[in-house]
Order: sequence, then structure tokens, then C-alpha cells
Amino acid sequence: MDFILEYGLFLAQAVTVVAAILIVAVGLVALGMKQKPEHTGHIEILKLNEKYRQIGEAIQDVVTEEEALKAGKKAQKKEEKQKAKAAKKAAKHPDDKSSDADRKRLYVLAFDGDIKASASDNLREEISAVLPQIREGDEILLKLESPGGLVHSYGLAASQLQRIADAKVPLTVAVDKVAASGGYMMACVGDTIIAAPFAVLGSIGVIAQLPNFNRLLKKNDIDVELLTAGEYKRTLTMFGENTDKGRQKFIEELEETHTLFKEFVGENRPGLDIAKVSTGEVWYGRKAIDVGLIDGLQTSDAFVQDRLKDHDVFEVKFAHKKTWQEKVGMAAEGAMEGAFLKIWQRGQDRKNY
Repeated sequence: MDFILEYGLFLAQAVTVVAAILIVAVGLVALGMKQKPEHTGHIEILKLNEKYRQIGEAIQDVVTEEEALKAGKKAQKKEEKQKAKAAKKAAKHPDDKSSDADRKRLYVLAFDGDIKASASDNLREEISAVLPQIREGDEILLKLESPGGLVHSYGLAASQLQRIADAKVPLTVAVDKVAASGGYMMACVGDTIIAAPFAVLGSIGVIAQLPNFNRLLKKNDIDVELLTAGEYKRTLTMFGENTDKGRQKFIEELEETHTLFKEFVGENRPGLDIAKVSTGEVWYGRKAIDVGLIDGLQTSDAFVQDRLKDHDVFEVKFAHKKTWQEKVGMAAEGAMEGAFLKIWQRGQDRKNY
């Protein structure tokens, strides 16, 4: 009984403190959101060749015998000197293509999609930054993960990728987990689609659902008035009484959207049997290659590793600038998680006694 009282008091105190922090944090974040100008942020670029070289060296320092390690470092220094000379020569003679100072580049972008395709804003900035830097032989890899979402949102995201296609830049889309519905709408813009063996792809279809509370409202004598100008301004509603005519019109609109979706996929992958794959079904990567949804089985990591040998590989990311209010909000969120974790841990410790 003493434990229950003590635990209850501690819990009440913790909840009170956390609630106070949350209220202050939400207010500050809301204030910051109002004052924050749009599109504030910067491009971050990481050369993956250097990243993996450092990782490799760290492993070699541990697993390689000392004499072999010294010999390897000596050979590496010699190779670096030769590369420096080649770069210097290339700077003096820009028309000389014999040196490897002018290596091809691979730019790696990432899109992690939600229902609103919110990552489209970042994708726009990243593509705008990369396209002016493209040289002959350069490529772009998009690591795409998305279960789909709103039609117009993913239509815009696909249009951003179309900018790459219009610029005649080779685009590979890699799907490690899922590219379904709107996600596949984006993927099909790529010249090549690769996927992990158990990635989920397809779902070329359209879905819409909404609850209707009309009978519940009538039962409680609640009237809802819906005023429109235009016969089909609103076909189905959540609160009004839906009609067969409105329902039929809504279905027609779904079918029209599905037709546009199928046409878009067919235009970007003309060899695809669109009637076979546009049933709304999904396929795992191992089967998706059989029906033509993808071109190869490979993870994004394997693709990058292959290109590291003869490409300079750059990871490009647009990072939004966080206001101090958002930083305070994140700190408050961390504090809440820590407080609840302590409460849970204390309860677990008591159980273990």
C-alpha cells in the first residue's frame, strides 16, 4: 500500500511537470511556426567515398598485422601522390581526359514519403541544387520509401523527378522497403528501378473511404445543412444523406483518377503489361521483376558500393533551419520521453524486488 501511494504521488508530480513543459513548448513552437519564413534551410553534401574510406581504414587498423598495415599505408600515400599529380596536370590541361581527376559523379537523394508526400519540398530543393552541376556521364540515385498517399501530392513529387528525366540525366530509383501506389508513381519515372528482394511494390489503384454519421445525427435530432453551387460540388459527405447519384459520380471520379494513373505508368514503362499490374495488387521484389515493375534486384547500399569504385559519390540533403522555438520543443519532447521512461523503469524495478 505504501508503494502504491508513493508511486501515485511520484506519477502525479511527473505528469504535472511534463504537462507544464509541454504547454510551454507547444506555445513556443506555435509562435515560431507563425514567424518562420518558408523554405529556410541549406543543402548538406557528404562525399561517401571519404566516409567509407575512413570506415575501411578503421577496420584495417584493427584486423591487419602491423607490418602489413605499414606497407599498405605506404602504398596508399604513393597512390595519393600520384592522384595529386594527376589532378594538378588536369588543372593545367583541362582538355586532357587521360587522367582520372575528372571522374564521373553519382548524386544520392532520399525520399521518405508520408500520406501528404511532405518530403517533396526537400526533393525540390535537392534537385534544383544538383541539376546545374550535372556533367556528361553523371547519374542520380533516388532512395525511395513510400506507401503512397494523396493523388495531387504524389503527382507533384513525380513531377519533380520528371525534371531529371527532362534534363536527360540517368536516374535510378532504389526501393529497399516499399514503393506502393503514389510511391510507385514516383518510381516509374526512373530510367531504372531496383529493389530489395522483399520490398513491396505496385498497388496501382485508387482508394477513398469516409464515414457517414447521418443516421446517428437524425437519431439525435441534429440537422446538418450542406449548401453548394454546382451539381457535383460535393458528391459524398460525412454528415449529410448521400444519394445514389452522388455515389455513382464519386465512383466515376475514382475510375478517372485510376485511368490517369495507369496512363502515367504506361508512358514511363511502355513495356509493362499495365492491365495485369493495375489491379491494386502489390508484389514483392522477387516477383515484381517477373511482371516488369522493376529492372533488377539490388539494395541501394549495394548500388552505391558498386559506384564507389569509379565514381565520386555525393549524398545530397536539404536540411531545414530550426528556430530556437523548435529546438526548445524538441528538448521538451526529449524531457518528456525521459520522464516517462524513468517512471516505467521505477515500476519495473519495484516488480523485480
